[in-house]
Amino acid sequence: MTSSSRTPSIQSTPSFAELFTPKLVTILREGYRLGDLRADAMAGLTVAIVAIPLSMAIAIASGVTPDRGLYTAIIGGFLISALGGSRFQIGGPAGAFIVLVAATVERHGVDGLVLATMMSGVFLLVGGFLRLGTYVKFIPYPVTVGFTAGIAVIIFASQIRDLLGLTFAGKEPGELLPKLAAIGDALPSFTPPAVALALLTIGVIAGLKRWQPHWPGMLIAVSLAAAITGIFNLPVETIGTKFGGIPRSLPLPSLPVFSLDLARAVLPDAIAFALLGAIESLLSAIVADGMTGRRHRSNCELVAQGAANIGSALFGGICVTGTIARTATNVRAGARGPVAGMLHALFVLLFMLIAAPLASYIPLAALAGVLAVVAWNMAEKHAFTTLLRSSWGDAAVLLATFLLTIFRDLTEGILVGFGLGTLLFLNRMAQATTVDNHVPYVPEDKADHYNGGRRRYDPTLATDPDLLIYRISGAFFFGAASTVGAVLDRIADRPKTFILDFSAVPFLDSTAANTIEGVARKAQRSGVTLILTGVPKHVRHVLWTHGVHPPLVRYKRSIDAALADLKHPDGAAVPAEA
Repeated sequence: MTSSSRTPSIQSTPSFAELFTPKLVTILREGYRLGDLRADAMAGLTVAIVAIPLSMAIAIASGVTPDRGLYTAIIGGFLISALGGSRFQIGGPAGAFIVLVAATVERHGVDGLVLATMMSGVFLLVGGFLRLGTYVKFIPYPVTVGFTAGIAVIIFASQIRDLLGLTFAGKEPGELLPKLAAIGDALPSFTPPAVALALLTIGVIAGLKRWQPHWPGMLIAVSLAAAITGIFNLPVETIGTKFGGIPRSLPLPSLPVFSLDLARAVLPDAIAFALLGAIESLLSAIVADGMTGRRHRSNCELVAQGAANIGSALFGGICVTGTIARTATNVRAGARGPVAGMLHALFVLLFMLIAAPLASYIPLAALAGVLAVVAWNMAEKHAFTTLLRSSWGDAAVLLATFLLTIFRDLTEGILVGFGLGTLLFLNRMAQATTVDNHVPYVPEDKADHYNGGRRRYDPTLATDPDLLIYRISGAFFFGAASTVGAVLDRIADRPKTFILDFSAVPFLDSTAANTIEGVARKAQRSGVTLILTGVPKHVRHVLWTHGVHPPLVRYKRSIDAALADLKHPDGAAVPAEA
């Protein structure tokens, strides 16, 4: 046997450079060739074609002008790819943020939104450098499905006005139920050309996805709707009539309006932006890993998200994050590395410089159709129904997150869902922790020809009332401590010798250690010898810290070793086993 097979491998803690070196630096070190650049350019162009209409649609749905969505895709998308920990991540405005951004604009205006975006960037930077990215993976799956489906419902509801070309008597309500009531009152004002353009957009996107999946369905649908609107001079709202078009250049960077009162007011929004941005971007990176077999650097990705949000705010953009659909498009288009995402941002900028006047003809009904398709794809309908059937616990977490996201608040939905998911996990872990009685003690059976030491049958083990052997199995933590402690407490004063085996305990926390300390004190008062066997090194350290050490207890390597010591306390040789 080699030494490597005898000694377990020890993984050293990753260095700062290993954790935070952008993947752009990694691919340049590996060697970046002209063929790679060509592949990245084609992938970047493909993603840009998808991102242009989507960025404008998300910005409008978020309550800001369409140009701010383009600024976000250009600045934020470039920084995420240049500094990020994923080879394939595409950054930009995301549909998941529509609800939060729109609510922030309504409460604090655009100045408050830009400040909250910059503050969220700072929080993400700090979170990345504190290496918190590792913990995002602990968010339960029913929570992510629940809040994603909830966001999809809210996005669709927010687009009904433009889908139908409705005219509201007053301001459109933000909450779902009042919004639906206002939509019902405004139904008589629907505009047939707007409905036709929305249906045409949805039909073209769905048709091309089925029959020509490699074609840029969103851009073709929006361009067709804009051409029809311009040629026939249809009486529908367009980007030009509502926003005056989009500028043909980037604005100069500037710091957002700042005051302590405004910063305090937008702090909850900034925290929500950072939380959702971390979840969305790392989920997107995980999707890219699954498609490519690569591994992203989660903390480096958070740092890049922070820098991107700060950069977006400096140019008047909105929240930016990694986007799952555009990242998947980037991978399928044959991207080789982060250069594809950087070129995607430059292609969007080129669109602003050259084709901005044409955007004035884009009807809002067409952009609403784009977002209706996005909402349908976001809903994860199959995952939702599967979780409803899987178990009552997963269904409860899913529905709590989903309903709170729709009717209350996205952040509240995530926090409550995460809390319920954690309680469910702890309950399942506590149920998996057991205490087994091993009297008479039955060691592992061995074949007749085994030469490693077969034990002679010892009838005293079956009849000795002064010996008890118990084994704890499973993670021994606060969720199981009271149950296990009650069992041990009832028998701690009965025998003369109490052997408690820990060989099947992978983890023990301070609550459990305190429980064992209480059992040991009771055994000591009753004159019972307590022997702990098979205790892993890390578990022994926790127990020792809480006072569970000699002379209160004895430690032995195994139950066999403890029994041998009881029979031969003077150290005499143990009789040979047959």
